[in-house]
Amino acid sequence: MEERPRTGMGGTNPYIGEAEYTLPDQKYTITFANTGVKVEVDPDCLPYGHNGLPGSILDIALGHGIDIDHACGGVCACSTCHVFVREGMTACNPASEDEEDMLDNAPHLMMGKSRLACQCVPDGTRDIVVEVPDWNRNLVKEVHS
Repeated sequence: MEERPRTGMGGTNPYIGEAEYTLPDQKYTITFANTGVKVEVDPDCLPYGHNGLPGSILDIALGHGIDIDHACGGVCACSTCHVFVREGMTACNPASEDEEDMLDNAPHLMMGKSRLACQCVPDGTRDIVVEVPDWNRNLVKEVHS
């Protein structure tokens, strides 16, 4: 796996270690199960945005208009982007100890399926099915006028 600094595109968390992940080299599909949205991920377009690791589920979702709460800006400092990887977990980088520590704060953990969207980077070797829970720990949303 390629080692890169554990940074969200929106910032850096100096209190955690290096992320290990492999970016895809081929197109693959992420299906957001509870929204019915299917996204074809093109590795040449990564990263899509400014939050989460480049190529993370959070980066891809936000880049395609799928809202996943991410109170910390995608730097593995909260658990608001908790998702369930229903299919394709073997194509995702393993969760780091830092990510697992943050997941301990998330509600309704599912063994072998719970991940932080900001840290979960699929490598493109198979299609992924993700469920974004309706709830999360940050229930407050700012309204911009």
